[in-house]
Amino acid sequence: MFYDLHIHSCLSPCAEDEMTPNNICNMAVLKGLELIAVTDHNSCMQQPSISEAADKAGLKALFGAELQTSEEVHILGLFAKLEDCMMLQKWIDTVLPVIPNDTGYFGKEEIRSGADDELIGIENRLLLVSLQASLEETVDKIHECNGRAVLAHVLDRENSIINQLGFIPQNLNIDGLEVKNDEQKKEILQMHPWMNEKDENWFTDSDAHRLIDINEAQHSIEISLYQELWGNAL
Repeated sequence: MFYDLHIHSCLSPCAEDEMTPNNICNMAVLKGLELIAVTDHNSCMQQPSISEAADKAGLKALFGAELQTSEEVHILGLFAKLEDCMMLQKWIDTVLPVIPNDTGYFGKEEIRSGADDELIGIENRLLLVSLQASLEETVDKIHECNGRAVLAHVLDRENSIINQLGFIPQNLNIDGLEVKNDEQKKEILQMHPWMNEKDENWFTDSDAHRLIDINEAQHSIEISLYQELWGNAL
């Protein structure tokens, strides 16, 4: 299945206004994708609308969020079931600092309808912050909610685990790593001799904040790996 598992909607203040549920899903179909995940910063509140829009577009969707830990590391929590993702939201609400969003500086945080992209809610808390939870606590909570934890943009951006910690802890119970290309994969393996390439799950996503940046149909996941990670809900 051709996929892109790291897309931001208009709920993320850094994403373009055009990143509505239906626009994202329709663009994914136009680009030949079969599986997507919208992963907004520290929030799952757009996910019910993503579920509805993906169903209309005939697209398979995972549900999730891009979480920023207390170490300022970004990690994707990805779920096969919407209800499990919304269970994570209940936890997020307990560890997200209550800092008012400055829309003029950071951008709007809008929740849009899956039916017609109508504005149905606004998140007033700033989402571009670190949760009051460590990397290990965040991974454990993702698993507790029946999700899978994938390290986001491992070698890119200031919030990658390599930029923040300098290494990937060997005992960190992750389910996958997000890289840009094979060269980054080789670099990660060279930095961590205990890693075996075949034992790790590697993902190449867009981290799209604009419609044009959503992946083309270039990267695919085998159905067997999907089922290993997220079960048989295809």
